Amino acid sequence: MRVTIVRTMPGFSMDVYADGLIAGLKAVRPDWEIVEISPYPLDRSSSSWWVRLWKYYERFWHFPQIASQQTADIFHIIDHSEGHIVHWLKKTGKPVVVTCHDLINFFNLENVRSSLHLPFISHATWKYSVNGMQDADRIIAVSTKTAKDSTQLLSIEPRRITVVPNAVESGFYPLPQDEITDFRQQYGTSTAICLLNVGLSHPRKNLMTVLKVLEFLQQQGLAVKLWKVGSDFTAEQKSFIKTRGLEANITYFGKLNKQTLVKVYNAADMLLAPSLHEGFGMTLLEAMACGTPVITANVSAMPEVVGDAAVLVEPMDFQAIASTVCRLQNDSAYRQQLVALGLKRAKSFTWENTARQIADVYERAIA
Repeated sequence: MRVTIVRTMPGFSMDVYADGLIAGLKAVRPDWEIVEISPYPLDRSSSSWWVRLWKYYERFWHFPQIASQQTADIFHIIDHSEGHIVHWLKKTGKPVVVTCHDLINFFNLENVRSSLHLPFISHATWKYSVNGMQDADRIIAVSTKTAKDSTQLLSIEPRRITVVPNAVESGFYPLPQDEITDFRQQYGTSTAICLLNVGLSHPRKNLMTVLKVLEFLQQQGLAVKLWKVGSDFTAEQKSFIKTRGLEANITYFGKLNKQTLVKVYNAADMLLAPSLHEGFGMTLLEAMACGTPVITANVSAMPEVVGDAAVLVEPMDFQAIASTVCRLQNDSAYRQQLVALGLKRAKSFTWENTARQIADVYERAIA
Protein backbone atom coordinates (compact mmCIF):
# COMPACT_ATOMS: atom_id res chain seq x y z
CA MET A 1 0.00 0.00 0.00
CA ARG A 2 1.17 3.52 -0.82
CA VAL A 3 0.19 6.08 1.84
CA THR A 4 0.72 9.78 1.22
CA ILE A 5 1.01 11.84 4.41
CA VAL A 6 0.02 15.46 3.77
CA ARG A 7 1.94 17.60 6.24
CA THR A 8 1.51 21.21 7.32
CA MET A 9 4.02 24.01 6.86
CA PRO A 10 7.26 23.10 8.69
CA GLY A 11 7.66 24.60 12.12
CA PHE A 12 4.15 23.89 13.35
CA SER A 13 3.55 21.65 16.36
CA MET A 14 2.07 19.10 13.96
CA ASP A 15 5.64 18.12 13.04
CA VAL A 16 5.78 15.97 16.18
CA TYR A 17 2.56 14.19 15.21
CA ALA A 18 3.64 13.63 11.62
CA ASP A 19 7.14 12.43 12.53
CA GLY A 20 5.81 10.06 15.18
CA LEU A 21 3.09 8.65 12.94
CA ILE A 22 5.43 8.08 10.00
CA ALA A 23 8.00 6.32 12.20
CA GLY A 24 5.24 4.22 13.74
CA LEU A 25 3.77 3.22 10.38
CA LYS A 26 7.17 2.17 9.09
CA ALA A 27 7.59 0.00 12.18
CA VAL A 28 4.17 -1.71 12.13
CA ARG A 29 3.70 -1.88 8.33
CA PRO A 30 7.26 -2.26 6.96
CA ASP A 31 5.97 -3.44 3.57
CA TRP A 32 3.99 -0.23 2.98
CA GLU A 33 5.35 2.72 1.05
CA ILE A 34 5.00 5.86 3.17
CA VAL A 35 5.34 9.11 1.22
CA GLU A 36 5.24 12.54 2.83
CA ILE A 37 4.68 15.91 1.20
CA SER A 38 4.95 19.39 2.74
CA PRO A 39 4.11 22.91 1.60
CA TYR A 40 6.90 25.31 0.76
CA PRO A 41 8.43 26.61 4.02
CA LEU A 42 7.77 30.31 4.48
CA ASP A 43 8.66 32.63 7.32
CA ARG A 44 5.49 32.84 9.41
CA SER A 45 6.85 35.79 11.37
CA SER A 46 7.62 37.91 8.32
CA SER A 47 6.09 41.39 8.23
CA SER A 48 6.25 41.50 4.44
CA TRP A 49 2.86 41.72 2.77
CA TRP A 50 4.22 39.74 -0.17
CA VAL A 51 5.24 36.87 2.10
CA ARG A 52 1.90 36.98 3.89
CA LEU A 53 -0.03 36.86 0.61
CA TRP A 54 2.26 34.11 -0.69
CA LYS A 55 1.39 31.99 2.35
CA TYR A 56 -2.29 32.15 1.40
CA TYR A 57 -1.45 31.24 -2.19
CA GLU A 58 0.75 28.36 -1.06
CA ARG A 59 -1.76 27.04 1.45
CA PHE A 60 -4.99 27.35 -0.49
CA TRP A 61 -3.91 26.89 -4.09
CA HIS A 62 -0.37 25.76 -4.89
CA PHE A 63 0.17 23.06 -2.25
CA PRO A 64 -3.33 21.51 -2.60
CA GLN A 65 -2.70 21.33 -6.34
CA ILE A 66 0.63 19.57 -5.79
CA ALA A 67 -0.99 17.17 -3.31
CA SER A 68 -3.74 16.23 -5.77
CA GLN A 69 -1.12 15.24 -8.34
CA GLN A 70 0.38 12.58 -6.06
CA THR A 71 -0.10 8.88 -6.63
CA ALA A 72 -1.44 7.07 -3.58
CA ASP A 73 -3.78 4.34 -2.39
CA ILE A 74 -4.87 6.61 0.45
CA PHE A 75 -4.17 10.16 1.60
CA HIS A 76 -3.85 11.29 5.21
CA ILE A 77 -4.04 15.00 6.05
CA ILE A 78 -2.47 15.21 9.51
CA ASP A 79 -3.97 18.55 10.57
CA HIS A 80 -7.67 19.45 10.52
CA SER A 81 -6.70 23.08 9.82
CA GLU A 82 -5.72 21.89 6.33
CA GLY A 83 -9.07 20.18 5.79
CA HIS A 84 -9.72 22.27 2.69
CA ILE A 85 -7.24 20.02 0.84
CA VAL A 86 -9.85 17.25 1.04
CA HIS A 87 -11.73 18.96 -1.80
CA TRP A 88 -8.68 18.65 -4.04
CA LEU A 89 -7.77 15.10 -3.06
CA LYS A 90 -11.28 13.75 -3.62
CA LYS A 91 -10.69 14.39 -7.33
CA THR A 92 -8.16 11.53 -7.30
CA GLY A 93 -10.87 9.01 -6.44
CA LYS A 94 -8.80 7.71 -3.52
CA PRO A 95 -9.88 7.67 0.16
CA VAL A 96 -8.92 10.67 2.28
CA VAL A 97 -8.32 10.56 6.04
CA VAL A 98 -8.01 13.67 8.25
CA THR A 99 -6.76 13.85 11.82
CA CYS A 100 -8.75 16.27 13.96
CA HIS A 101 -6.76 17.43 16.97
CA ASP A 102 -9.31 19.87 18.38
CA LEU A 103 -12.02 22.33 17.40
CA ILE A 104 -11.19 24.84 20.10
CA ASN A 105 -11.44 27.76 17.70
CA PHE A 106 -15.18 27.24 17.47
CA PHE A 107 -15.30 28.19 21.14
CA ASN A 108 -12.47 30.74 21.02
CA LEU A 109 -12.52 32.50 17.68
CA GLU A 110 -9.97 35.00 18.95
CA ASN A 111 -7.44 32.15 18.65
CA VAL A 112 -7.60 32.55 14.89
CA ARG A 113 -5.19 35.29 14.02
CA SER A 114 -4.48 36.35 10.50
CA SER A 115 -1.02 37.38 9.44
CA LEU A 116 -2.85 39.97 7.37
CA HIS A 117 -4.40 41.34 10.55
CA LEU A 118 -7.84 40.99 9.02
CA PRO A 119 -9.87 38.89 11.49
CA PHE A 120 -12.85 38.34 9.21
CA ILE A 121 -10.58 36.78 6.57
CA SER A 122 -8.83 34.66 9.17
CA HIS A 123 -12.10 33.37 10.64
CA ALA A 124 -13.55 32.66 7.21
CA THR A 125 -10.51 30.74 5.96
CA TRP A 126 -10.28 28.69 9.16
CA LYS A 127 -13.94 27.68 8.96
CA TYR A 128 -13.55 26.90 5.27
CA SER A 129 -10.58 24.68 6.09
CA VAL A 130 -12.11 22.66 8.92
CA ASN A 131 -15.41 22.29 7.07
CA GLY A 132 -13.44 20.36 4.46
CA MET A 133 -13.39 17.45 6.92
CA GLN A 134 -17.08 16.90 6.21
CA ASP A 135 -16.13 15.35 2.86
CA ALA A 136 -13.32 13.13 4.22
CA ASP A 137 -13.83 9.37 4.09
CA ARG A 138 -12.53 8.87 7.63
CA ILE A 139 -11.73 11.14 10.57
CA ILE A 140 -9.12 10.33 13.21
CA ALA A 141 -10.04 12.13 16.46
CA VAL A 142 -7.30 12.27 19.08
CA SER A 143 -9.81 12.06 21.95
CA THR A 144 -13.43 11.21 22.63
CA LYS A 145 -13.98 14.89 23.39
CA THR A 146 -12.71 15.86 19.94
CA ALA A 147 -14.84 13.15 18.33
CA LYS A 148 -17.98 14.51 20.01
CA ASP A 149 -17.10 18.05 18.95
CA SER A 150 -16.65 16.87 15.35
CA THR A 151 -20.14 15.40 15.36
CA GLN A 152 -21.81 18.31 17.13
CA LEU A 153 -20.06 21.17 15.36
CA LEU A 154 -19.42 19.74 11.88
CA SER A 155 -22.25 17.18 11.66
CA ILE A 156 -19.81 14.37 10.86
CA GLU A 157 -21.43 10.98 11.36
CA PRO A 158 -19.93 9.01 14.26
CA ARG A 159 -19.47 5.98 11.97
CA ARG A 160 -16.78 7.90 10.06
CA ILE A 161 -14.86 8.87 13.20
CA THR A 162 -12.29 6.71 14.98
CA VAL A 163 -10.69 7.81 18.23
CA VAL A 164 -6.93 7.22 18.15
CA PRO A 165 -4.95 9.01 20.89
CA ASN A 166 -1.68 10.82 20.41
CA ALA A 167 1.53 9.29 21.71
CA VAL A 168 4.50 10.47 23.71
CA GLU A 169 7.99 10.39 22.26
CA SER A 170 10.45 7.89 23.71
CA GLY A 171 12.81 10.77 24.49
CA PHE A 172 10.74 11.70 27.55
CA TYR A 173 11.92 9.55 30.47
CA PRO A 174 13.12 9.82 34.11
CA LEU A 175 16.65 11.19 34.54
CA PRO A 176 19.18 10.17 37.22
CA GLN A 177 18.72 11.99 40.52
CA ASP A 178 22.13 13.69 40.36
CA GLU A 179 21.18 15.39 37.06
CA ILE A 180 17.92 16.57 38.59
CA THR A 181 19.69 17.92 41.67
CA ASP A 182 22.25 19.80 39.55
CA PHE A 183 19.53 21.36 37.41
CA ARG A 184 17.50 22.53 40.40
CA GLN A 185 20.59 24.04 42.02
CA GLN A 186 21.35 25.85 38.79
CA TYR A 187 17.98 27.61 38.99
CA GLY A 188 17.91 28.16 42.74
CA THR A 189 15.13 25.70 43.56
CA SER A 190 16.99 23.20 45.72
CA THR A 191 14.44 23.32 48.55
CA ALA A 192 11.48 25.24 47.12
CA ILE A 193 8.33 23.59 45.79
CA CYS A 194 8.73 23.82 42.02
CA LEU A 195 5.52 24.05 39.98
CA LEU A 196 5.69 23.67 36.20
CA ASN A 197 3.40 24.94 33.46
CA VAL A 198 4.11 24.17 29.81
CA GLY A 199 2.40 25.59 26.74
CA LEU A 200 0.51 28.65 25.58
CA SER A 201 -0.64 31.49 27.80
CA HIS A 202 -4.05 31.85 26.17
CA PRO A 203 -6.99 32.36 28.60
CA ARG A 204 -8.24 28.81 27.96
CA LYS A 205 -4.99 27.54 29.48
CA ASN A 206 -6.18 29.11 32.76
CA LEU A 207 -2.76 30.42 33.70
CA MET A 208 -4.32 33.04 35.98
CA THR A 209 -5.41 30.23 38.29
CA VAL A 210 -1.84 28.91 38.31
CA LEU A 211 -0.64 32.37 39.38
CA LYS A 212 -3.27 32.51 42.10
CA VAL A 213 -2.08 29.14 43.39
CA LEU A 214 1.47 30.49 43.46
CA GLU A 215 0.37 33.60 45.37
CA PHE A 216 -1.75 31.60 47.84
CA LEU A 217 1.10 29.21 48.66
CA GLN A 218 3.50 32.10 49.10
CA GLN A 219 1.07 33.78 51.49
CA GLN A 220 1.06 30.56 53.52
CA GLY A 221 4.77 31.06 54.09
CA LEU A 222 5.90 28.29 51.73
CA ALA A 223 8.99 28.51 49.53
CA VAL A 224 7.51 28.00 46.07
CA LYS A 225 8.61 28.64 42.49
CA LEU A 226 6.81 28.56 39.14
CA TRP A 227 8.63 27.48 36.01
CA LYS A 228 6.91 28.58 32.80
CA VAL A 229 7.82 26.98 29.46
CA GLY A 230 6.36 27.99 26.09
CA SER A 231 4.58 31.24 25.34
CA ASP A 232 5.38 34.32 27.40
CA PHE A 233 2.85 35.66 29.88
CA THR A 234 0.11 37.92 28.53
CA ALA A 235 -0.12 41.60 29.51
CA GLU A 236 -2.86 40.76 32.01
CA GLN A 237 -0.80 37.98 33.55
CA LYS A 238 2.31 40.17 33.74
CA SER A 239 0.29 42.87 35.48
CA PHE A 240 -0.95 40.33 38.04
CA ILE A 241 2.60 39.09 38.63
CA LYS A 242 3.90 42.61 39.17
CA THR A 243 1.10 43.89 41.40
CA ARG A 244 1.24 40.76 43.58
CA GLY A 245 5.02 40.85 43.86
CA LEU A 246 5.58 37.41 42.33
CA GLU A 247 8.47 38.24 40.00
CA ALA A 248 11.10 36.57 42.20
CA ASN A 249 9.03 33.38 42.34
CA ILE A 250 8.85 32.85 38.57
CA THR A 251 11.35 31.62 36.00
CA TYR A 252 10.33 31.96 32.36
CA PHE A 253 12.26 29.54 30.13
CA GLY A 254 10.67 30.42 26.80
CA LYS A 255 10.56 27.71 24.15
CA LEU A 256 13.01 24.89 24.82
CA ASN A 257 14.62 22.15 22.80
CA LYS A 258 13.54 18.65 23.77
CA GLN A 259 16.70 17.81 25.73
CA THR A 260 16.28 20.81 28.03
CA LEU A 261 12.53 20.30 28.25
CA VAL A 262 13.08 16.76 29.55
CA LYS A 263 15.36 18.17 32.24
CA VAL A 264 12.73 20.74 33.24
CA TYR A 265 10.00 18.08 33.48
CA ASN A 266 12.24 15.89 35.63
CA ALA A 267 13.39 18.70 37.91
CA ALA A 268 9.91 20.10 38.60
CA ASP A 269 7.99 18.76 41.59
CA MET A 270 4.74 18.64 39.65
CA LEU A 271 3.04 19.79 36.44
CA LEU A 272 0.15 22.17 37.01
CA ALA A 273 -2.15 22.18 33.97
CA PRO A 274 -5.69 23.38 34.85
CA SER A 275 -6.72 24.07 31.23
CA LEU A 276 -10.36 24.76 30.49
CA HIS A 277 -10.36 23.17 27.03
CA GLU A 278 -7.96 20.77 25.31
CA GLY A 279 -8.25 18.48 22.33
CA PHE A 280 -5.82 16.09 24.00
CA GLY A 281 -3.04 17.37 26.30
CA MET A 282 0.42 16.23 25.26
CA THR A 283 2.17 17.92 28.18
CA LEU A 284 0.31 15.62 30.57
CA LEU A 285 1.82 12.53 28.94
CA GLU A 286 5.27 14.09 28.66
CA ALA A 287 5.32 14.92 32.37
CA MET A 288 4.10 11.46 33.40
CA ALA A 289 6.69 9.82 31.13
CA CYS A 290 9.37 11.78 33.02
CA GLY A 291 8.05 10.62 36.40
CA THR A 292 6.55 13.99 37.30
CA PRO A 293 3.17 14.05 39.10
CA VAL A 294 0.37 15.85 37.24
CA ILE A 295 -2.42 18.07 38.51
CA THR A 296 -4.92 18.83 35.78
CA ALA A 297 -8.53 19.87 35.22
CA ASN A 298 -11.48 17.50 35.51
CA VAL A 299 -12.97 18.85 32.26
CA SER A 300 -12.57 18.49 28.49
CA ALA A 301 -10.17 15.77 27.27
CA MET A 302 -7.84 15.74 30.28
CA PRO A 303 -9.57 12.97 32.29
CA GLU A 304 -9.42 10.51 29.40
CA VAL A 305 -5.72 11.25 28.84
CA VAL A 306 -4.55 10.80 32.44
CA GLY A 307 -7.03 8.19 33.69
CA ASP A 308 -6.27 7.45 37.34
CA ALA A 309 -2.63 8.49 36.98
CA ALA A 310 -3.06 12.18 37.88
CA VAL A 311 -4.98 14.41 40.27
CA LEU A 312 -8.13 15.90 38.71
CA VAL A 313 -9.28 19.24 40.11
CA GLU A 314 -11.90 21.91 39.55
CA PRO A 315 -9.91 24.21 37.28
CA MET A 316 -11.00 27.51 38.86
CA ASP A 317 -10.66 26.47 42.53
CA PHE A 318 -7.16 27.75 43.25
CA GLN A 319 -7.36 27.00 46.98
CA ALA A 320 -8.25 23.36 46.37
CA ILE A 321 -5.43 23.14 43.84
CA ALA A 322 -3.03 24.64 46.38
CA SER A 323 -4.13 22.02 48.92
CA THR A 324 -3.40 19.30 46.37
CA VAL A 325 0.07 20.77 45.80
CA CYS A 326 0.75 20.60 49.54
CA ARG A 327 -0.48 17.03 49.80
CA LEU A 328 1.74 15.91 46.93
CA GLN A 329 4.71 17.64 48.52
CA ASN A 330 4.12 16.30 52.03
CA ASP A 331 2.75 12.79 51.40
CA SER A 332 5.63 10.87 49.84
CA ALA A 333 3.65 7.62 49.56
CA TYR A 334 0.86 9.37 47.65
CA ARG A 335 3.41 11.09 45.43
CA GLN A 336 5.23 7.86 44.61
CA GLN A 337 1.92 6.17 43.83
CA LEU A 338 1.10 8.87 41.27
CA VAL A 339 4.60 8.69 39.79
CA ALA A 340 4.29 4.91 39.31
CA LEU A 341 0.80 5.18 37.81
CA GLY A 342 1.93 7.98 35.50
CA LEU A 343 4.95 6.08 34.23
CA LYS A 344 2.81 3.01 33.55
CA ARG A 345 0.11 4.98 31.74
CA ALA A 346 2.55 6.98 29.60
CA LYS A 347 4.18 3.74 28.38
CA SER A 348 0.88 2.68 26.78
CA PHE A 349 0.83 5.78 24.55
CA THR A 350 3.43 4.75 21.94
CA TRP A 351 3.61 5.77 18.30
CA GLU A 352 3.59 2.10 17.33
CA ASN A 353 0.22 1.64 19.05
CA THR A 354 -1.13 4.82 17.47
CA ALA A 355 0.16 3.85 14.02
CA ARG A 356 -1.29 0.35 14.30
CA GLN A 357 -4.76 1.75 14.99
CA ILE A 358 -4.47 4.28 12.17
CA ALA A 359 -3.27 1.59 9.76
CA ASP A 360 -6.47 -0.32 10.57
CA VAL A 361 -8.45 2.81 9.65
CA TYR A 362 -6.63 2.99 6.31
CA GLU A 363 -7.40 -0.65 5.54
CA ARG A 364 -11.09 -0.24 6.37
CA ALA A 365 -11.30 2.89 4.21
CA ILE A 366 -9.85 1.09 1.21
CA ALA A 367 -11.82 -2.14 1.63
